Amino acid sequence: MTLAHGHLIPTVLYSGLAVWVLGLAVPVTACYIIAAVMVAPALTQVGIPATAAHLFVFYYAVLSEVSPPTALSPFAAAALTGGNPFRTTMVTWKYCLPAFVVPLMFTLSARGRGVLMDGSPLDIVLVTAVAAVGVAALAAGTGGYLTRVASTLERALLIAGGLLMFSGAIVPIGVGGAAIIGGVVMHVRRGR
Repeated sequence: MTLAHGHLIPTVLYSGLAVWVLGLAVPVTACYIIAAVMVAPALTQVGIPATAAHLFVFYYAVLSEVSPPTALSPFAAAALTGGNPFRTTMVTWKYCLPAFVVPLMFTLSARGRGVLMDGSPLDIVLVTAVAAVGVAALAAGTGGYLTRVASTLERALLIAGGLLMFSGAIVPIGVGGAAIIGGVVMHVRRGR
């Protein structure tokens, strides 16, 4: 809280980083218990509802399981399948990167809490659809593949558009949607 000076965005970012790093050293349950006592109150002090704060903490605690350098889940999968542990970890992390921005949606904006089923039915449906489009765009951008390998510009448009979809504000969502559509149109035209 001192480092963020009580501002919402730095508090959320520092909290996510703290939970993520804590989760590298301890299992998910222990990480959540420790962070629920230390991090969740900081989030509630900047106006985030307790439910959203605790889900944020739990979400990042779970994501620490796939994050390098410890990455317990990918290392276990590599051991079971005979794969290269480091390569398995990096591929897993690449595919999980879009998941790291979802908690930002329900902590940084009141409208974004629709993904937690908090709001009117119309808001819940709209916010969930926007989040799904954002995750799909980020997955395609970070994975580098739509119907075939995507170009660098297409990937950049998809990633930028996907990130903007999580803002919770109308203008950035519109710009993000336009960037995603632009990337998809470029991809389709390049294939013809």
